[in-house]
Amino acid sequence: MLNSCIKWSDEEAKLYRSRGYWIDEELCQILERQVQNSPAKIAVIDNGIEKTYGCLDKESTRLAGYLAKQGLKAGDTAIVQLPNCYEFYVVFFALQKLAILSVNALMNHNELELTHYVGALNPSLVIADATHSLFQNDSFFKKLQSDSSNLSHVLLRGNTDWAPNISKKLYASASFDDFESVPFRKHNAENVAFFQLSGGSTGTPKLIPRTHNDYFYSVRQSVEICQWNENTRYLCALPAAHNFPLSSPGALGVFYAGGTLICASNPSPSSCFPLISAHQVNWTSLVPPAVALWLDSHERSHHDLSSLKVIQVGGAKLSATLAIKLENEFKVILQQVFGMAEGLVNYTRLNDNDWVRHNTQGRPMSEADVIKIVDENNQTVSQNEVGLLTTKGPYTFKGYLNAKLHNLTAFTEDGFYCSGDLVKLSHCGNIIVEGRDKDQINKGGEKIAAEEVENQLLAHPDVHDCAVVAMPDHLLGERVCAFVVKRENDRDALTKVALNRFIRSKGLADYKYPDRFEFISALPKTKVGKVDKRALREHIKNLLAPIKSV
Repeated sequence: MLNSCIKWSDEEAKLYRSRGYWIDEELCQILERQVQNSPAKIAVIDNGIEKTYGCLDKESTRLAGYLAKQGLKAGDTAIVQLPNCYEFYVVFFALQKLAILSVNALMNHNELELTHYVGALNPSLVIADATHSLFQNDSFFKKLQSDSSNLSHVLLRGNTDWAPNISKKLYASASFDDFESVPFRKHNAENVAFFQLSGGSTGTPKLIPRTHNDYFYSVRQSVEICQWNENTRYLCALPAAHNFPLSSPGALGVFYAGGTLICASNPSPSSCFPLISAHQVNWTSLVPPAVALWLDSHERSHHDLSSLKVIQVGGAKLSATLAIKLENEFKVILQQVFGMAEGLVNYTRLNDNDWVRHNTQGRPMSEADVIKIVDENNQTVSQNEVGLLTTKGPYTFKGYLNAKLHNLTAFTEDGFYCSGDLVKLSHCGNIIVEGRDKDQINKGGEKIAAEEVENQLLAHPDVHDCAVVAMPDHLLGERVCAFVVKRENDRDALTKVALNRFIRSKGLADYKYPDRFEFISALPKTKVGKVDKRALREHIKNLLAPIKSV
């Protein structure tokens, strides 16, 4: 499987090492350096429980020891689905210590997504949360086992009567006291460390191989740009598995800098404001819909939020109006972050002027990032002209796992990754995001492939044709609209309720469900016979436009 992971050329690798971007250290070194320097420092606060760096190291080693004793070994693969919690990071480092290659699923991923990841990785291990509906009994796990020749191990966070409880493996004083004797594998830092999930435009998310060298560099450079240190107190409110709160600089940046991470269950004001006040949080990351909720919340007056100094916003474009309002009302510096799980991360800098912070999505964090903004013929566009963002560099990947055909279109002939983002450069060299070229909906920062939802709808026997497009939404930015053509003999029978029920039965993550159905007699076509999604987007935009009074 890993033989199909595309690597940087020898010339690129030599260059990145010579310039200090790649230092041939594995991700475990992020934790180990703090264990050596300040083992008693608080690393993670979760639900009022404080865990030191020494504890995080010891308990991740203990879990690695348990897994090793179960027969798991370097090169095995795993599916992890955990919420924002201390155990997420214990599991992350435990798997790194054993060189087990994992993918971190989101908590809102459902049967369809997890089944796809199992098919892609053929894992030996699943680690999940007992509160998730799929893991409240063993039915779904047995189904996954029938799809995977390797899957034989499961650990759950929380008590169940059918699977081992991860907490008992970590905290029981009599369990694996000989944890230091576990023979951990020394990684080759050029190798894959774990997989990220794409926000792609076709089918279910594709797997992005991230190596120790490229990901460690991304974390170190992010910490430098954001000027993090041991005094950083970061609130992780976005899903921990996302690239943004994991490495930009995110949790791994906190650990590298020797700061403290505070876990929030979600980015709502009711979850975050008490934690900011209680733990003197000075940094956090949000998506634009959460910014709107924070600004509209009346709970601000009940909590002391004065410790908060910087709020990062990414995942989707933030309007300048909200940007200005956020800084003024919360008395913080806004840092816009525009990045991708495939690699490239752009930041506005902390000392940028007001216009840059409010109106742009920043500039590449590394001098080694190479970006080209091109037209449909891969020709560079002129200054201030909108084009497709393409990029390559020491932490931008070289190809999706087991996706040879897709990689042919995802990269240019000269090796640039085609991000699918339509952007332009400001007069001062900052990126301004204008939209997406890919067939994708950005719903509050969660990327949804239109094709994936269309495939589920087309499976309904009464659906003749359909097209899924983004429709504007004042809170989430975009929602999902499905245009459906009924079969001739069933023009009256098919209803929105029936389609919603059908979609739910397919095991799709709930955030991907269509928010609106429009039944039409035929899909509009372009001159070359393709579905005219631009016309559909314009149609739903006009339907949602407020009626002007006469």
